Amino acid sequence: MRAETWLHGFEDALRSGDATRISRLFHAECHWRDVLAFTWHFSSAQGRDAIAKALVAEQDRVDARAFHVPNARLQPRTVTRLGVDSVEAIFAFETTFGTGAGLLRLSKSRDDGEMRAWLLSTTLESLRGHEERVGANRPSGAAYSRNFGGDNWADMRRRAVAYEDRDPTVLVIGGAQAGLSIAARLNQLGVDTLVVERWDRIGDSWRRRYHSLALHNSTHINHLPYMDFPPTWPLYIPKDMLANWFEFYADAMEINCWVGTEFVGGSWDENEGRWTARLRRADGSERVVRPRHLVFANGVSSFPMVPNLPGLGEFAGEIMHAEEFNTGAAWTGKRALVLGTGSSGNDIALDLHSNGVKTTLIQRGSTTVVSIDPSARLNESVWDEGGALDDSDLIVASAPPALVIAGYKAVTKRMAKLDENLIAGLKAIGFKHDFGDDETGHQMKYFRRGGGYNLDAGSSALLIKGELGLLQYDRIERFVAKGVRLKDGTTVSADLIVLATGYYPQEELVRRTLGDEMAQRIGPVWGIDKDGELGNMYKRTPQPGVWFIAGGLPQCRINSKYLALQIKAMEIGILQPLGANDHRA
Repeated sequence: MRAETWLHGFEDALRSGDATRISRLFHAECHWRDVLAFTWHFSSAQGRDAIAKALVAEQDRVDARAFHVPNARLQPRTVTRLGVDSVEAIFAFETTFGTGAGLLRLSKSRDDGEMRAWLLSTTLESLRGHEERVGANRPSGAAYSRNFGGDNWADMRRRAVAYEDRDPTVLVIGGAQAGLSIAARLNQLGVDTLVVERWDRIGDSWRRRYHSLALHNSTHINHLPYMDFPPTWPLYIPKDMLANWFEFYADAMEINCWVGTEFVGGSWDENEGRWTARLRRADGSERVVRPRHLVFANGVSSFPMVPNLPGLGEFAGEIMHAEEFNTGAAWTGKRALVLGTGSSGNDIALDLHSNGVKTTLIQRGSTTVVSIDPSARLNESVWDEGGALDDSDLIVASAPPALVIAGYKAVTKRMAKLDENLIAGLKAIGFKHDFGDDETGHQMKYFRRGGGYNLDAGSSALLIKGELGLLQYDRIERFVAKGVRLKDGTTVSADLIVLATGYYPQEELVRRTLGDEMAQRIGPVWGIDKDGELGNMYKRTPQPGVWFIAGGLPQCRINSKYLALQIKAMEIGILQPLGANDHRA
């Protein structure tokens, strides 16, 4: 087997500490991505000499060994990735700290016909002696099973959730997909975790959104950790269905949740390595807890952003942010302006139109428009190949930033071809369209700025036909009592203005709850950092005990594992805060 042969040669070369031997196993142009296994970071290197040097530098400490192709995972296969015919293999290995998994892609050298690697990824999967309590390692339940005369499971759950006799080790702020994913992972690693959700029920952050909302990606890629959606569920999950599942999931996964509870502030005790966190309960009372870790899981978007627009305060009708919008049913027969041409703005315009509201979209900046099916589904291709979800997730996590960019450029070209008639129709009516700053499409827009695109659910066809109006913001002089006055002196009347103008990033919650100095110390959250990774996301930050997790359901499922492993590693003393005896800092 070519993959096994390569792995055996790689292990021998790695053990020798000879960078030249290691480099001979790679093509001149090649990539390595490490997720915690060697570096305790999300790290990448390009070129065989740079990769060999980095591996040798880490090997003495890591002692990576026992590389093999496991029978229980997806077996080696021939694939074409980014135009390269390759043998792709998932492998397993061990390190000083635990077990790992990785992805190898081999292709023939043009020089001598030898199979060499053009991609290697190494990923930490578990910590030795602290494996997840799942499958054969599941808890016995002896503490409460058939415990006649003593506490049963329900009694123990009530005590666990109350936190009357202890503080949580981890406080998670936000109870949607990000917060539930990281809490479920931490639970299985034996880390005491409390999730606080400011709304009245788990799932309300979805339940409260606009009436017609459904997910824009497919059900089979959106499972939460450990627990798949039922196979009977629709391809695109409606918001209320998802919200109810979140509530059920929190109960089934024994996640400690306080609903109607808002994190209002905190301070860091450097000497004790703990936070003093203030929580405001639904009855107005406050509870102080002292966790070692705060995980902000409040989403890529936190607080609604309301722009300062000339004359907006003079409008005599109703103004609401997209977050407040539920349904257009109350506005039948009236006129609405929707400011913003991203997915939320377009979906809200569709809802208003369906309820008989004469609706106009106001476009402020160029927008990437992608059909949900077939174009947006191209980004699901790895999961569509079949096989176990963990295997697909590993393949997705294996891509270093340079290959992520190359992949999105390739798929955006295919999207442009599939959607060429749609895009041409939009441009014909004056709609400003783009494919991203570097032709990487909507997905990189999401990673870089959290918006600027529309996964089209049908509004584009209505715009092209004129059933939805389109108004370019640069034609507007100012907002007035009746609507908007244009630079040509005419007025576009409205009874309702919906501001689909986006949200502040996560660091805004940090600023409001931990202060400006702390927000400045941590720096930008989300967006692309100097290493090409998401800034301060899923990893240690410059402030000890502060972590961030956000994104869609697949991102939260995949990266919650790596975030939980880092927190557990810190709890057992094998990982230090960023910059504290950190050879990579």
